[in-house]
Parts: sequence; structure tokens; C-alpha cells
Amino acid sequence: MTPLHIALAILVTFIWGVNFTFIAWALESFPPLMLTALRFFFTAVPLVFFLKPPKFNRTLFIYAIGTFVMQYAFVFTAMHLGASAGLTALLLQIQIFITVLLAYVLLGEAVSRMQIIGMIVGVLGLGVIALNLGGDMPLIGFICILIAAIGWSFGNIASKQVSAPPNKQASLKNPSVSTSTVSSAGNKNKASALSALALVVWGGLIACAILTLSSFIFETEAWQLKTFTQASLKSWLSLGFIVYISTLIGFGLWAHLLAQNTASKVVPFALLVPIFGMITSVLLLGESVTWWKMLAMVFILSGLVLANVKLSRAKKLAHS
Repeated sequence: MTPLHIALAILVTFIWGVNFTFIAWALESFPPLMLTALRFFFTAVPLVFFLKPPKFNRTLFIYAIGTFVMQYAFVFTAMHLGASAGLTALLLQIQIFITVLLAYVLLGEAVSRMQIIGMIVGVLGLGVIALNLGGDMPLIGFICILIAAIGWSFGNIASKQVSAPPNKQASLKNPSVSTSTVSSAGNKNKASALSALALVVWGGLIACAILTLSSFIFETEAWQLKTFTQASLKSWLSLGFIVYISTLIGFGLWAHLLAQNTASKVVPFALLVPIFGMITSVLLLGESVTWWKMLAMVFILSGLVLANVKLSRAKKLAHS
């Protein structure tokens, strides 16, 4: 990954970490499925009228359902049921390991021994949470977040398949493609970024339709005018952050990074999300800090470092 891509990956993880606090504030006024539907309605409208849609196929629908519907419907529901913002951000990162495994099985992407060790260390951190269920993380919330992580993982793979530039795809399938052809694709980063934004917007439109119907069925009583008129300003502003900063900017950049790099290089950066998420939840929501939460954070951060050691080593070997 280039230094710019590394910086963008860290920025996205910071945005997503802080986002859990804004979700908690938005849930003070809106039920979870309605909030998720509103999120993707404003994500899609009005940009859907200005961005050329990606090719509508099974991969696009897997991306929309996995990344948007499954991930956020279950994350919002988990937090509505009592899961704390910080622990939700931490536990959700099991998607990192599922994604890298899926990339290995479905896309044939290589995974180094050091990355495997890093993932194992990271999983130990998630195990610490599993051993301390209750209070900040009820069992039902734990299950919901695991389902959300599986959805996000499949969405990551679909995002890479939808967003990858044609020349880059061709170079992966056919080694005879010339280096000059592949390098010319690198000059189309703006087009790639625009394509990534279109993916988020049109995927959000699909998600909005599914989530709105689900909310009508399971949250019928919430669909009253007073739900919107009595919602606090803090909840509306939080919804704005969730839509425009976390979704449009965050997922747009993430899809762009996945299109330009292998999933095994990009996805481990998501381990920073719970670090930022837990820090902001303590500072802004007053969540308690316990020894096991700190231990889980140490394991996960160590896993991120170990999983990325191979990047610098690989460069040294390539130049030796």
C-alpha cells in the first residue's frame, strides 16, 4: 500500500470508530431498523440521480445486503438492546478475519504466516469479550454483532469484485497483460473513486428499500409523525454524521482502497476501529474502563501490528 492509501485507511477507521458514539445518540430518538433505513435513504438521495449506476448483478446485491442491510440492521439492533458503543466497535472486527479467509478461499489471495499469527492474537481479544458477556454486552447483542460481522465480510468481498478496475482484474487473471497496461489503470484513480461512491449510493438505495419494508413490519408503531417531530437535534445531527461522513465518505474510500489493494492488506486496518471507538465512547458517553476491556484492546492492537509486519519485510525482500 502507498503512504496515501495507508493514511486514508487510518482516516476511515477513525471515522468509523467515532461513528459508534453517533449511533448511540441517534438511537435515543429512532428505533434501529428505522434509523438504518433513514441512513441509507439519505445516502442514496439525491446522489442517486447524478451518479451512473454500477452493473446490477448478484455481486452488487450481495454487497448491499451484506455490508449495509445485515451489518447495520444487526449492529443498530444490538446497541438498541444494550450493547455498549465501545464493545460493539471492538467485537464487530471479527469481520476482519472472516474477510481475509473468504478472500483466500474465493479470490485466491495469499495470506502470510505472520498475518495468520496476527489474526490469532486478534481473536484472543475477541475471546476476552466473549468470556465477559453481560452488562455492557448481553448475549443477544453478542449474537447480533456476529451476524453483522458475517454480513460485512461478504460485503467486503463483493465490494472488491464490483470496484476493481477492469485492467487490474485482467492482470490478475492473465499474467501476459503488459505492465504498461496495468500502470495506465493507476492513472484512473479519480474514476475509481467515483465508481466506489456510486457503489455506496446505489447499494444504499437497495438497502433502503429492504430496510424500510422491514421497519414497517417490525416497527409499525414507530412510523408516526411524532417520531420525527419529537426527535432531538442531537439525534438528527448524529444521523447526518452517520450518513455523510461515515457512509458516503467512509465506505466510498474503503471501497476505493479495496479496489486498489488486496483485501488482506486493507482489511486489517479495520482493527483500529475499536480502538478509536472505545476511546470516544469513554470520553463522550462515559462508558466504564475495565481491565478486560483494556486486555481485549491490547490483543487486538497487537494483532494489527503483527498482521502488517509482512508488508515491510516483503518490500525488503523484493529489493534484495
